[in-house]
Amino acid sequence: MITAFLEYLSLEKKYSVHTITAYKKDLISFRDFLVIEYAQENLLEVNYPQIRSWVVALVETKISNRTINRKVSSLKSFYKFLQKTKQIDGNPLSKHKALKTEKRVQVPFTSNEINAVINHFEKEGQSEFVSVRNKLIVELFYSTGIRRAELINIKERDVSFSDKTIKVLGKRNKERFVPLLSSVIQTLNRYLELKAAFAIGLEELFITEKGNKIYETLVYRIINSYFSKVSSKQKKSPHILRHSFATHLLNEGADLNSVKELLGHSSLASTQVYTQNSLDVIKKVYNQAHPRSHKK
Repeated sequence: MITAFLEYLSLEKKYSVHTITAYKKDLISFRDFLVIEYAQENLLEVNYPQIRSWVVALVETKISNRTINRKVSSLKSFYKFLQKTKQIDGNPLSKHKALKTEKRVQVPFTSNEINAVINHFEKEGQSEFVSVRNKLIVELFYSTGIRRAELINIKERDVSFSDKTIKVLGKRNKERFVPLLSSVIQTLNRYLELKAAFAIGLEELFITEKGNKIYETLVYRIINSYFSKVSSKQKKSPHILRHSFATHLLNEGADLNSVKELLGHSSLASTQVYTQNSLDVIKKVYNQAHPRSHKK
């Protein structure tokens, strides 16, 4: 039953391996709870009070409401699938209300912080290959706004030097082409020269020194390490660079729909998350410039 649902997510919904793994963990967690608390293994006979008691148990573990809501969302999707495939008549979570969560404010890096990392890259005992690779990763995140999973899966053939673009495979296998800055192409050329010295024929663009495909935790550590030296912000992750890319474009007057396409969002609603910082800038300029803003 769970296996069929996961196959559905993979084959029909085109979800990433990472997302499917998260769904699997959430569903197994709920199933284990049912067995322990109710001696029940049949997921088709679940009722809402049982689900509610699972939510209460999760709250007692002190994990965040946001994490609990995500787990319940996995369960809700599972029962929607069972309903769709006519294995159950109704979704036991149809009337469930998500737990209240605090609105997360993601503060983007400033241009000065990003320039401090890009313009003053130091080897610090690293090989030139690692140093140039890491610099290219930072530049690509900030100049294209791509996601971490998208960066990891880029192939050499996805780069078009003639068009100065890079092909990105986004969520649900949706392709998009993102322009590359000349400065990024310069770093890219140098990186490919260094990579060719010991990884001939390897199709993945980003690799480790051992010649293996780069992985998510390493990419996170690279971004966190370099930005920890120049920024005191609480979050220093690849997603904050994506957030910075979108916010800075909007601050400079970029069209919201164009930013949507660059980010690979399916709807404007997702892109509008990044407009709050732009609105703050607009308000500041307005208050400084409007003739009546200084009058009491």
